[in-house]
Amino acid sequence: MTEKNKTIPVVSIVGKSNTGKTTLIERIIPELNRRGYRVATIKHHGHGFEADEEGKDTWRHKQAGARMTVFSSPRRVAVVEDVERDQGIEELLAQYVHDVDLVLTEGFKKNTLPKIEVFRADRKEDLLSRDDAKLLAVVGDKPPDLNIPWFDREDVRGIVDMIETRFLR
Repeated sequence: MTEKNKTIPVVSIVGKSNTGKTTLIERIIPELNRRGYRVATIKHHGHGFEADEEGKDTWRHKQAGARMTVFSSPRRVAVVEDVERDQGIEELLAQYVHDVDLVLTEGFKKNTLPKIEVFRADRKEDLLSRDDAKLLAVVGDKPPDLNIPWFDREDVRGIVDMIETRFLR
């Protein structure tokens, strides 16, 4: 990680499949933006992904064997790069993230960074992060039996207040 990126706080949104992680991130980002913060996200896909459409020029470049393809337009740049192994958050931060105030990650369940777990009581399963010292809070439909903050899913302002107080002030 570069010296510059060491100062960018990272908060991981974790939880089991279909608990509402992406929905929560979709709701947190606009509130952070409204407060003047620039936010980056890093999403981990455990089973791989394709970011380009079949038949498009950049897809054809990758199919022809390009190790890296950079998409560029007047308003966006994206990179699709082949890698030899799954990269950790720190490596991704060092290589790709800059000019933001906060990074939210999704899908890195076992990382060692501060995390907020999204939980659904109707699943009748335990928290993934119950014994994780980096667990900051739980967002869900029922308070857990832990001595950490709990937020209802609708309390986006409260969640962002906590993130702002802990990492952005």
